[in-house]
Amino acid sequence: MGRLSSLFARRYLSSRNSLSVINVISRVSIFAVGVPVAAMVILLSVFNGFNGLVRQMYGVFDPDIMILPAQGKVFDRSAADSAHVMVEGVGAFSYILEENVLLEYRGRQTAAVLRGVDSSYEYVVPVRTTVTRGDYELRFGDMEQAVVGQGIAYDMGIRVGFADQIEVYAARRGDYSPLLPINGYSADGLFTGGVFSLDAETDSRYIFSTIEFAEELLDYRGRASAVAVRVNDGERVQAVKRRLAESLGDGFRVLTRYEQKADMYRILELEKLGIFFISMLVLLIASFSIVGSLVMLILDKKPDIGIMFTMGADTAFVRRIFVDEGMLIGGIGTAGGIVVGLTLALVQQYFGLIKIGAASFLVDAYPVRVQATDIVAIAVAALAVVWIINKFTVSKMIPKSSVRSWH
Repeated sequence: MGRLSSLFARRYLSSRNSLSVINVISRVSIFAVGVPVAAMVILLSVFNGFNGLVRQMYGVFDPDIMILPAQGKVFDRSAADSAHVMVEGVGAFSYILEENVLLEYRGRQTAAVLRGVDSSYEYVVPVRTTVTRGDYELRFGDMEQAVVGQGIAYDMGIRVGFADQIEVYAARRGDYSPLLPINGYSADGLFTGGVFSLDAETDSRYIFSTIEFAEELLDYRGRASAVAVRVNDGERVQAVKRRLAESLGDGFRVLTRYEQKADMYRILELEKLGIFFISMLVLLIASFSIVGSLVMLILDKKPDIGIMFTMGADTAFVRRIFVDEGMLIGGIGTAGGIVVGLTLALVQQYFGLIKIGAASFLVDAYPVRVQATDIVAIAVAALAVVWIINKFTVSKMIPKSSVRSWH
């Protein structure tokens, strides 16, 4: 019976004997369903592109795994030495000593975060690739150097070279007399070796130095505030995280890259869901055009319905014909929308024809990334919406009534 109802539905959709206005409305309904479906494919693909770009940016700054003390700000490096950190799957690790400081350069001041790192840091995260001026050199002979965020360099007028030092001030730990505030902080100077650029928030906050400089300035000799870990290619991050947690014990927190900025990544996922459901609302409204097409078709085929009832067809079979008719309209519209949306998205993904037009942005064309799971979700959701609308419309138009009412 299912194949027979589908045969009737296909016959009604392609019949040349139906009123021309019904055919026109059916084609309009196909177009009305296809446009929001294509828009959903493009919107979600563009969002995936920007999402991937954000993850790529933070992948340059945030390591695969970060080890932090469970309590306090710093820990003794011997508690997290190579014997504890170099578990299976770890490719490299680096100690980090980080603290809020005050910078001064040619009379200008700003607050910043000093990140002291050791010589292994560039093998854990590709920080050298972010340097836009100068070089990633934290020491020139015996002179300590800094690599400064582009935002800090712009605000303070910092130039690469040995013209002037950046004065770095940090609050001194321990008790000191309020009568002598000069004893309340320690200070030291850094020449500028390079400027890095990543994103506005990071560029305006961070300044890199050697960990030895940070230890001396902050009076944290032999200590670190974190250990950055790079996971070998092909290794599962969660598995390496579990091994590190077992090796280090309860005194440390082991966080993956996404756990380090869990709130930000959660917001990105919620934004994607928001885009999906808003697009579904547009699709729902557009799908109501199928209602008009079905209503006019049922009225036009009223004599045929009466004949089918006379020949012994039940209400469920007749309803199924027109539900299948509506699903044909919705299915063709959904398939067409997916094809058009995929075509446009893939052209942008591989050729980047539409440019952003902002020279300061990290990419020159809108980033796009097509995901198969999105296409499946769009198809299933669109067909579900169309089916619900068809079912409700047909049930109202063809109630369970006597055969005589259809003659």
